[in-house]
Amino acid sequence: MIDGPYPMLALLGAVTTGVMAGVFCAFSVLVMRGLAKLPAAQGVAAMNAINSSATTPLFLVLFLGAAGLCAGIAMVTFLLWPDEGTLPLLLGSGLYLVGAFGVTVMANVPRNEALRKLEQGAPEAAAYWPTYVRQWTRWNHVRAATSAAAAIVYAMSLV
Repeated sequence: MIDGPYPMLALLGAVTTGVMAGVFCAFSVLVMRGLAKLPAAQGVAAMNAINSSATTPLFLVLFLGAAGLCAGIAMVTFLLWPDEGTLPLLLGSGLYLVGAFGVTVMANVPRNEALRKLEQGAPEAAAYWPTYVRQWTRWNHVRAATSAAAAIVYAMSLV
């Protein structure tokens, strides 16, 4: 079992990445399925409204806070190299930082920006909408799965 500051860090890591896994999962299985059923113009408008809401302080604190915490856990673990729990702490951090934060930056945000630039009722928007939904949701599944895996790995470091 790990000791020192690591149990609290692992617990915080498990909770924050678990919360984000829930957010991402809810989006994949509820929100995106609902939006996909809308006519393209309405789906584009709704998703653009959702994306602009994602920059609110509460979501940013959750999303960026989890990333900051994971980065902090990784740095403390790497620098101090505890006798127990090193691998799960580094793995949990890596899973979230690459699989959730990195995927957001590299896959989801660019798609959001491309969607935002399209005029809602334009033929280009209608043509792009099904592709957007499919690709964005696929990458969101990755974010949900890696966030959940990070939470599990952090929790496993506690036993």
